[in-house]
Amino acid sequence: MTADIKGISLRIGATFFFAIMVLIIKMLAGEIPTGQIVFYRSAFALVPLIFFLMLSGEFPSGLKTKRPFGHLSRCLFGCVAMFASFAALKYLPMADATVIGFLAPIFTVLLARLFLSEVVTLARWFGVIFGFMGMLILIIPQLQSLQLNSDYLLGVSLGIAMALFTAVAKIQIRRLAQTENAAAIAFYFALTCAFVGCLTYPLGWVSTNQTQLLLLIGSGLVGGIAHIMMTLSFQYSEASKLATFEYLMLGFAAILDFAFFQIIPQWHFYLSSVFIIIAALAVMLEGNKILSKRKKMSIQ
Repeated sequence: MTADIKGISLRIGATFFFAIMVLIIKMLAGEIPTGQIVFYRSAFALVPLIFFLMLSGEFPSGLKTKRPFGHLSRCLFGCVAMFASFAALKYLPMADATVIGFLAPIFTVLLARLFLSEVVTLARWFGVIFGFMGMLILIIPQLQSLQLNSDYLLGVSLGIAMALFTAVAKIQIRRLAQTENAAAIAFYFALTCAFVGCLTYPLGWVSTNQTQLLLLIGSGLVGGIAHIMMTLSFQYSEASKLATFEYLMLGFAAILDFAFFQIIPQWHFYLSSVFIIIAALAVMLEGNKILSKRKKMSIQ
């Protein structure tokens, strides 16, 4: 299995688990304060992270780092993105929040070119732009029935902020992944977010029932698994190439909608899916061509 295929497979798996996490958080967003959700999501994400390090024989040695300030900047940008993302779900429908979140791959491609000097080929630009067009095809019919208000505009602003800070955090992950343990990157992020979330306790946490508590814990466990897979993916493939595969979040969300709410997708979902699949294939095929050329050059 080539490095690119490993990276893409891990990114797809991470996207699936992130979709489950978002579903859980959407269920809780109207009932539980954002800081409280961030705390549980982050604190319980440490469980699979520590387990992963123990299985790989890297606990606690795998947490050693020579780049503490690199971790700090990644954690701070990622933490802001998490707060903005969870807060946006209070004001926006899940579909709207998701499509705004897909601005992150656009920002990631631009930042990867500016700060990582990655080669962003025409095929990758095509994949990102075509994928975003697929998102617009999905969401525009729903937006036509909405009346804009201050809450909606606040949600949109939070969503855009989340996308931008997510892109910056991913660029930093790409840098760290070249020398740092993948689980350590995720560990310090979860630890930082748990600490920041805990600081919001004086702002008014609420008592939870058994179902809410289980959902809060579940969001952390699922989020931790997803974070490990996402961080590992950047060790095998470039940030700009992996960006397109985030659009598969749409397909996973549709499956979860049908499984939990018996919602059958409408025609615009299928049309948008065609755009997204074409975008993903363009990036994958382009990556395979580059890999083949490199192999030929090495043989010569």
